Order: sequence, then structure tokens, then C-alpha cells
Amino acid sequence: MNTEDLRLFVTAAQMLNISAAGRLLGLAPAVASARLAKLERQLHVELLHRSTRKVSVSMEGQAFLPYAREILAQEEAALATLGYGASEVKGTLRFAASSSFAQLYIAPLLPEFLARHPGINVELKLTDTQMDLIEGSFDLALRNYAVEDSSFHGRELASDTRILCAAPDYLAQHGSPHTPADLADHQLLTFMKATPRTLTNHSGEDFSFPPHNTTPRLICDDGTSMRIATVAGVGISMNSLWSVHSELAAGTLVRVLPDFEVDASSTIWLVYPKSNVLTAKVRVFIDFLLEKVGTRPMWEQP
Repeated sequence: MNTEDLRLFVTAAQMLNISAAGRLLGLAPAVASARLAKLERQLHVELLHRSTRKVSVSMEGQAFLPYAREILAQEEAALATLGYGASEVKGTLRFAASSSFAQLYIAPLLPEFLARHPGINVELKLTDTQMDLIEGSFDLALRNYAVEDSSFHGRELASDTRILCAAPDYLAQHGSPHTPADLADHQLLTFMKATPRTLTNHSGEDFSFPPHNTTPRLICDDGTSMRIATVAGVGISMNSLWSVHSELAAGTLVRVLPDFEVDASSTIWLVYPKSNVLTAKVRVFIDFLLEKVGTRPMWEQP
């Protein structure tokens, strides 16, 4: 197989337009169509469905697409070791991240990153729901838990301290809990399908959040919505310090049970499949995020 034909297929699958993909790669529309047809004959499958109105990726094309991307990544990495393409990093970087974290700390940095690397385009998939990196053909993802799967590499980006907090108006109306046992009498906000966390103090006492046999007043699957609802006075929630540090500084949120710590050393990780080559575009993005976010996160500064 010709890797340039693979590049054409990957580009056409991304743009859903064969002519536009060809022009992007310096090919006339007729030439692009002929080269894709030749690739399909070699593979004995139809990779792209064509009609007069649109182009779509076939089931076989969807299955082949991650491998085509990987072949191109391997070629890029191999040439980079010989000094080819070292002057400018190019390509589309597919990055999956928590929407809450990305909106606060990654999206505002993108103009600077893109200015540094004009040859890189970034495709963001923002969701607080865990994505399958391999099935989704992502180059890199942000996770807030340790990498336990042996099929992934991980780089630690920053700490992820969790705290309990509430709005001052809520506490004025309902009172402040003095022990974790008091939480059972309060309105609680929790994340959907979240694992209960252990609260500990210096005396070694252990409690669970949320307390056992309690019904949360609000359950959601988005960190930003959790923060907004807590500020609005719905109740007491557990949040990452990076999510609420501005509200704590402004006084719109206050810590609850500050003598108790969440017994979980959560960390924000940058992860990528071991099967993928650490391409130049991924490496420079990891380095950039470590420089801008990981050196000394703003939520850990006074």
C-alpha cells in the first residue's frame, strides 16, 4: 500500500469530502477519486460510500481507519528519527478531555499553542464521560485517575485534590455540618455513577461521602454543572480544587469539614495507547501542557 493513498483516505474520512481532501493534499479531484478507488481495489473493500450528495465512511472503513492513522504515525516517527520534517510539526491532533477541565485550563491556552505550531490542527472531544481512546482513534486523552491499564502510557500533569464545599447562603439556612455523620441531614450533590469516597481526619476516623443509605438531592455527570448548582445553593458537594478554587477565593463557596481529607490521591494524567507511536504532534502538546499547567497549577498557588 502507498502511504500517500492512506493519507488521502484518512483525510477524506475526516472531511467527508474526497475532492476537498485531494485539494488539501495537492491532488485534482479526479486524481483523488482514482487513487482512492485503487486503494479499495487493493484491499477488496469499499472504504467510503459515495453518492451525488455526500460521502460517508463504510463499516469496513471505520474498522480500517485507526490502523491507517497508525501506519502514518509510524512513518512520521521513523522519518523524524532521520531528521525529516524536524523543521515543522504537522498533523491533526485528536485529544479527548474532561469538558470542565478543558474549558478552564486548556481551551484558553490553545491560541498560544496553535501560534507556536502553525502546522498542527487540534480536534477536541470534550466530555466528562470516559472515552475509549483506541476505538475513538484519539492521539491523547486527559484522565483524572491513575493509569492501571497496561495498554496505556501516562504522564502526570497535576494534582487533583478533592474537597467538600457549599454556598454560604445554603449553610446559613441549613447550618454547617460538624462531623461527616451530619452530612446525612443535608442536601447532597453527587456525580452520576461515582464511587463513594472515604473521608479521614488526623484521628484516623473514617467516613464515606456520600454517607451510606442517603439519597442525593442532585445527581449530574458534568463538573461545571456541579459547581454552578453548588454556588446556587442546592447543597453540599465534593469538587476538585481546580474546579472551585476561584469561587473559594471569591467567597461564593466555602469549604465544609475542612479538618477531613478525601482519602484519595487523585492525579490528572495525560494518557495515550502504548500501541501508538509518540508522534511529534503529541510530544509537543504534552510538553506544552506540562509547561503551562503542570509546573505549578494555579489552583495550588496562594
